[in-house]
Amino acid sequence: MSGKNLKIDQDHVKRRIDNYLFYIYKSLPKSKIYSMIRKGEIRVNSGRIKPTYKLQLNDEIRIPPYLIDYKNEVSDTKIPPSRTKEFMSSIIDQNDDYILVNKDPELSVHSGTKNQFGLIDIARDKFPSLEIDLCHRIDKSTSGCLLLSKNKKFLRHFHNELQNNRVIKLYEAILIGVMKKDMIVESNINLSTKEHHHKVQESSDGKKAVSKFKILKTYNSFTHAEILISTGRMHQIRVQSANLNHPILNDKKYGLFSLNKYIAKETLISRLALHARSISFSDLGGNNVSYEAPKNNEFDILLSKLDNLTVKS
Repeated sequence: MSGKNLKIDQDHVKRRIDNYLFYIYKSLPKSKIYSMIRKGEIRVNSGRIKPTYKLQLNDEIRIPPYLIDYKNEVSDTKIPPSRTKEFMSSIIDQNDDYILVNKDPELSVHSGTKNQFGLIDIARDKFPSLEIDLCHRIDKSTSGCLLLSKNKKFLRHFHNELQNNRVIKLYEAILIGVMKKDMIVESNINLSTKEHHHKVQESSDGKKAVSKFKILKTYNSFTHAEILISTGRMHQIRVQSANLNHPILNDKKYGLFSLNKYIAKETLISRLALHARSISFSDLGGNNVSYEAPKNNEFDILLSKLDNLTVKS
């Protein structure tokens, strides 16, 4: 029995295939979708693809036979009013095309095995008549600027801006160790996906990632840095920082785990010390717009305690 084919129309061009399948199969566990992609059960134009593959016009996605009659019943999970209130208070700006929010650390953008709903679910619940989509991603553990589109026209426009490296994102991070000078890091980043777990590494066959590190202040054993990126690879700053031997403080995937425990004990704060401070892009009218998101109190508390924290080499 052959599988079912889904044909991509203009509304979904440049959308990542994992995001597209989350949209089509809202009640299917995301871990299952990643598993099907990894095993080659889902193919595009008869070929294997990665979860990050960007869909093109008229692409044909092969869906395995057991999904043809899948009952795609949307979960009746109720969004707590308190979370909706927090979401609305996190909005920095919005217009007819997009919503810009200051995402809290540890709030996932998507629902998953460990969380019933993510920021995108809250936004869609709040604005049910709009076509809310993520314009880009930031990690669950990262706070700061996150852009949501309200229509497919702006979504396509923003993805085109991303593809042409015209979206500028500025981050702040606390790095372990004392950086000696500002630097530009250029490397190729490759994503490996197993089930719903992502592991990123620098690899010669990966995609180009460029980050500009600028020292804001140095401490006994840490560096408060500003990082400018025009490429948006998954875990880009976290991987490149770690490979510089300056991993981000409290990074539970690429960091120094024993040190993270020490910092959490001394400061009572375990959040990843990475914040998406600002984002700049052009709107549909061709106007350049720029937004900033203030850091939360925990990040500033970490900064205030760095003078009294020493890491033994």
